[in-house]
Amino acid sequence: QVQLVQSAGGLVQAGGSLRLSCAASEIPLDYYAVGWFRQAPGKERDGVLCRSSGGSNTFYTDSVKGRFTISRDNAKNTVFLQMSSLKFEDTAVYYCAARFNPGSATCPQSTDWEIGSYWGRGTQVTVSS
Repeated sequence: QVQLVQSAGGLVQAGGSLRLSCAASEIPLDYYAVGWFRQAPGKERDGVLCRSSGGSNTFYTDSVKGRFTISRDNAKNTVFLQMSSLKFEDTAVYYCAARFNPGSATCPQSTDWEIGSYWGRGTQVTVSS
């Protein structure tokens, strides 16, 4: 059974950093695009950042450019979201997702993930101002 297991989130002060991980079982993440999404209270889930199977990154929201990075450890079959200079408005439940994307240099559109992707259960990140 395919699972995406996310690390715990946490409570961070504004300006702080946090790293989330997303470990996959039963699928090799180097054949998948992996995206990070977030859902703030009362809002829809939105795309944050994606890494294609080919290693290219796509930002789905400009607000995290220069602050968030995504990386992949093939040996651990895990993708990481490094978040720095966190802001209060980054508070949300963060989800990782994997979508079959072999050998592609580009990520799917942020709207293409809801169907046909594997999803983690989400983890709460709270940034205190």
